[in-house]
Amino acid sequence: MDQKKTKSVTPSDGFARVRRETKGRKGKGVIVISGLGLDSQALKELAKKLKKTCGTGGSVVDETIEVQGDKRDVIQQVLEKSGFKVKFTGG
Repeated sequence: MDQKKTKSVTPSDGFARVRRETKGRKGKGVIVISGLGLDSQALKELAKKLKKTCGTGGSVVDETIEVQGDKRDVIQQVLEKSGFKVKFTGG
């Protein structure tokens, strides 16, 4: 049996894409962060840091982080401190 389950990570182009979504969430907005190029463990750690800083909930879905509420300015600061360039797309 294959003991190592390696999932390929989409490489980052250096930009963290941040967008606001409400579709399929009963009108509640979430901030979706994609394009980070991190493995699942690093994504979970960054998501935890973002949720704690924003004081909200959220989750990791595939290769994206979802943070509840509209805290784009706070998220931008945390991502830039972590070495990402932030690009706002749509919404």
